[in-house]
Formats: sequence, C-alpha cells, structure tokens
Amino acid sequence: MRRLILIVSLLGLFTPSAQTQTPEEQLDRYAQEAQRALSEQRYDDAARAFEKLRELSPQTAEVHAQLGAIYFQQLAFAKAIPSLRQALKLKPDLPKVDVLLALCLSEMGQFKEALPGLRKAFNQTEDAPLRRLGGLQLQRAYTDLEQDDKAVEVALELSRLYPDDPEVLYYGGRLFANFAYLQTLRLRKVAPDSVFLHQAMGEANESQGYYDAAVREYRAVLALAPGRPGIHLRMGRSLLSRAKQLSGDGAASARSEAMKEFLEELRIDPTSANAAYELGEIHRQSGEMEKAAEFFARAIQHYPDFDQAQIGLGRVLASLGQPAQALPHLQKAVSLNPASEVAYYQLAQCQRALGNEPAQRKALAEFQRLQSQRPRDPDLTSLVPTEVTRQELDPKPAPQ
Repeated sequence: MRRLILIVSLLGLFTPSAQTQTPEEQLDRYAQEAQRALSEQRYDDAARAFEKLRELSPQTAEVHAQLGAIYFQQLAFAKAIPSLRQALKLKPDLPKVDVLLALCLSEMGQFKEALPGLRKAFNQTEDAPLRRLGGLQLQRAYTDLEQDDKAVEVALELSRLYPDDPEVLYYGGRLFANFAYLQTLRLRKVAPDSVFLHQAMGEANESQGYYDAAVREYRAVLALAPGRPGIHLRMGRSLLSRAKQLSGDGAASARSEAMKEFLEELRIDPTSANAAYELGEIHRQSGEMEKAAEFFARAIQHYPDFDQAQIGLGRVLASLGQPAQALPHLQKAVSLNPASEVAYYQLAQCQRALGNEPAQRKALAEFQRLQSQRPRDPDLTSLVPTEVTRQELDPKPAPQ
C-alpha cells in the first residue's frame, strides 16, 4: 500500500505530450486507454497501452517515464530501468524520474549507482511517502555497501521522522542489533583481552540467559581491573537470575552469592543505588523488613527518582505498621511511573490502612484500569533485560 501511494503520486506527474508528430487518432485512443486503465489501477492494461504509445512516439520522454513508473508498480524493476533511463536522456529535468530510477536500481542491488537518487529522495521534504521509501532504501544501500555508520544515521533519522511506523521500527531494530554485533567483533579484533571485551561478552551472555557464562566473563573483568565499578552489580544480577532457575539449597546459595556481590559493589561505589536496591529487595522477599527498609532508603538517598525503590520502601514501611511514613513514598512512585500497577495497588492498601476511603477508592480504580488495559499479547518488554529486579504484585492480590 505504501508503494501504491507513492506510484499514484508519480503517475499523476506524467501525461502524454500533446506535441507528438504521429497520427493523432492513434495517439489519442491509446492515451485514453492508458489513462482509464491507470485510474482503475489496471496496470497490465496501462502498460500495454503505453507500450503502444512508445512505439508511436519514441521521442516523448513522458511516455517512457510513465511506462517506467508502471513497471515499478508491477515490481518489474529490470524493465523499468531502461524506460526511466530513456526518459531522462530525452528530458533530464523530468521531476522525480531520477528518484524512481534510483529506487529501481536499489531493488536490483545496484546500490552504488542508486545512492545519489536515494539521497535526493530522503533529503527532500515535500513528498513524505517518497522520503520514507527513499530512506528505507538508502539505509539498505549503505548497509550493503558496508557503510554502517551512515546506515545508522539514516535509521536514526527515520525513527525520528516516523516514530510509529512498523516497517521503520523493524528495519531500524535489525540494523542497530547488527551494528552492535559488528562493533563487538571489532572490539574482539583490536582488544581481545581487554576489560571492555570481557564486559561486553558478559552483558551479551546475561541478556541471553547464559548466567554462568556471564559470571565467568565478569570475573575476567575483575581479574584485570579489580575495582571496576558496576561489575559486582552485574555479577549479582546474573546470580539472582540464576537463582530463579534453581530450587532449594541451590537457589539459596545463588542468592547468598548475589548478596555478597551487591555488598562488594557498595564497598567500591557507596552511591550505587541499584546495588542498595537489590539488597533491599532480597531482604524484603526474605521477610527481613527492617534491613530491607535500610537498603531501600539508601537507594533513594542517592537516587530520589528511583520509582522501584520508592515502591519497595513504601510497601516495607506499610508492612511494619507505618502507613503514614509509607504514604509519601508510594505517592512519589505513582508520580514517577503513572503506569505502575504495583505502585497504585500498594497506595490503595496504604490509604486503606490510614482510613482514607476516597483516596483508597481512587487508587484502587486506577489499579484496576491499568490491569484492564494490560495488553493480551505477550509483553515484549520481558525480552529486554532490566537493570534491577522489578517490584511485582503479591500472588493473587484481592484488594478490598
């Protein structure tokens, strides 16, 4: 459909020249047939009519251009290219024909020759569908020509211009992932035993769920740079994720190791809000509410806008029978993240404990609204690694 919109706009630019020297009756008949077929989107019939017009008036540039546009619509790029070349040879200033030729060349894999026309299409602002299509082909051309930095620039601009376009998002996502992979390969080549490569490999393994491999890479980083900030934190996160795959003593041992890593991170970087938060959440889940409150408060001290820590501290204080102290933290959490079901649920429970029924009903209504609007399809955000353990609802909450 995007292609159709573009081609209809291109076809509208070209009409057979009235200044032809061939028999007028034949020209008029085929011209009328061609235009009628175009208006009805019968492109095969339109192509046959314009092929007759080309035979009768081979020096009319507009006929070649129109025919090339029809071939493009039919995805017959190899046939479109000579028609468009001939049109430009006869009349070099025909509008958009050079761009259409570039699109055809790109579709045929002739990217180097297509570049000037694709750049022209993407840099103009008058025709948005043409700009979009030109940008996608330009991104493809730069990628094939191994000019990855330029391809990324085009992808970023496309994402800015068309932020909700599924095709733009899909091809941009593929490009960014491939670019990251290529950067890692280059890193392996230029610095095969550097902390940066080991950290990159650790993060890659962690993102794919290979937690034991991730820990090994992070240990390699620490062997080279014992005081490097953030590494003990990542090791702790990997060990926590590993614990979820285990049960019994194995899970308990992994959580214990994770706690040691978070504490070591705080020793290296006392301002690490993420490490403090993870320790708070481990203590909360273990029922050690006073210790949990201590670490959640420490996280907030260094990062006041940490919504997960605000939720954690609020729910811990509420569980300790201090709803008045919990309230400002939960209110802060919903202001930071208005889409958080957990924050609104905990806020409703806190307001209930305070006897504030109107505020409780309001928070509960928002919690229920968010739950009702939760997408039924699988949540794609679950495929993206999070920086910290997210606050979750207790199993089967039954708000009153």
